[in-house]
Amino acid sequence: MRHSAAAIALMICLASARTFAAQAGPATPSAPGTPPVAAPVPTTPPPADSPAAASAAALRHAKRTACLKEAKEKKLLGAERTAYVKTCVDGP
Repeated sequence: MRHSAAAIALMICLASARTFAAQAGPATPSAPGTPPVAAPVPTTPPPADSPAAASAAALRHAKRTACLKEAKEKKLLGAERTAYVKTCVDGP
């Protein structure tokens, strides 16, 4: 029993040392004359981060909330409620 606990502790230490070495990077640095290679920067931001997309999402959320309130007032449940909310949100 003692040997297995020691073996487990040794395995954990070796695994953490291997992980640390992998995160540290290569052991040999690049030549001093070569510039470091940077990751390419996207030229256009993703559409989800744009103010127009955020505004549209906010409007859709507000409309969905209003539709849910209407469904509650009409006392709709289950599939009827789901269908009502979908048509209400997708409508004009």
